[in-house]
Amino acid sequence: MQLQSLVISLAAALSAWSLPAAAQGSDPLRTAAEKAVATNPEVTARFNAYRAAADAVGIARGGLYPRLDLNASAGTERERDERLGPATRKVDRTAVGLSLTQLLWDGLGISRDVDRLTHERLARYFDLLEATEQTVLEATRAQFDVQRFRRMVQLAEDSYVQHRYAFAQIQSRVKAGVGRGVDLEQAAARLALAESNLATEQANLHDVTARYLRVVGEAPPAQLSAPPLLKNGLPGSAAESMNTALARSAAISASIESLRAVRSAGDGARSAYHPRVEARLRTTSGNNLDGVEDRTRNSTAEIVLNWNLFNGGSDQARVRQQVNLANQAADTRDKVCRDTRQVAAIAFNDTRKLTEQLVYLERNTLAIEKARDAYRQQFDIGQRSLLDLLNAENEVYTARRAYANAEFDLALAYARAQAAMSQLSTQLGIARVDRVAEQAAGWAAGDDAPARCPADAVEIRASDRAALDARADALMKNAPTR
Repeated sequence: MQLQSLVISLAAALSAWSLPAAAQGSDPLRTAAEKAVATNPEVTARFNAYRAAADAVGIARGGLYPRLDLNASAGTERERDERLGPATRKVDRTAVGLSLTQLLWDGLGISRDVDRLTHERLARYFDLLEATEQTVLEATRAQFDVQRFRRMVQLAEDSYVQHRYAFAQIQSRVKAGVGRGVDLEQAAARLALAESNLATEQANLHDVTARYLRVVGEAPPAQLSAPPLLKNGLPGSAAESMNTALARSAAISASIESLRAVRSAGDGARSAYHPRVEARLRTTSGNNLDGVEDRTRNSTAEIVLNWNLFNGGSDQARVRQQVNLANQAADTRDKVCRDTRQVAAIAFNDTRKLTEQLVYLERNTLAIEKARDAYRQQFDIGQRSLLDLLNAENEVYTARRAYANAEFDLALAYARAQAAMSQLSTQLGIARVDRVAEQAAGWAAGDDAPARCPADAVEIRASDRAALDARADALMKNAPTR
């Protein structure tokens, strides 16, 4: 439970850059997001990768400290000196020793390695933040989709009921001898289509429920409240949304730290051009040390220098390799920035366009429902054909389905826009400040900010409705009279 609590805290550590928690999300949505963050294997894998990276820093830093070794030995030595004749001298020896080694200079190789691993640790930290934010978004998407297809099933059931009623009505007329058999066949065909639509929506509901189970780790509740519109904290313009997303993106921060890690590795590769200097202290106690009879102690203090003068060109090739890897990391950073820019731009635009689209879809649905009701009344008195009535029923079903989809698409668009700015978890009220977040306190991109990722907003010219209306009026004037 301590690990899960820490992961949840890390999921919301973006609050260091985000707005105060607004807690707009409903309790079921917040609960689902928390469970997804705490139990999702991808998040916990990133968390363990972060911990491993933190341990790697400690491993590298250990090379800066003295090394103390204890060694012991016991054995027999046989020596034969030709100057003293053919006799062989046998010496039994034992020894216990301590050796102390301290690195004095290695061309800053270990220091550069510590810098590299420190940047990699921060990169894994930002990877964890990105994974948690995306997991919160996936949990939100999963719950919205469950609600969406529950609505779709309900609409398909209503459509089936209406077609079943029309079929029964026509069947009754045919049996009474006042209806046509072809009308009954047509009603049966439309009823079969309604049954097919219902089966399709039920299959879709099954699939999104299975995805919810995968993301959150448990089945969705039987009752879910209407999806919230997470509007709080959203900028008022596309340009501001873009700038906010690029400034707060954990994915961009991770790519910048990866670039810095590669640069540190390049600096470390140049340490091979320098000598390695060590101070060594060694003392040994025992009997007949080094094969010398009656020697009981041996102590040494020395400075050791080792300088590789030729290594087949491997060191120069390694430096060139690191330069190319740094260029690759810079390219990856710019690509991540462009991807983030695209996601933020599309999500923000969707919130605007879907809001506008819902108004038109509502008008469409209300108009078609009124037309369907009028068609039914006219059909009952013989002024409309069965085909007119069935077509009207299908149009009502299609209009209601389009409106419901747009409602859920809008709710999801707001969630996507929040996630693009790395503040969705904050908006759902699960943000908690944890000391681990201090790892990135005061972090800045500096001169390593993406170079090929302008924050320009996409501007699409809106259609001139007055001009379109004028074109329609012109068609009316030129229409042939009857």
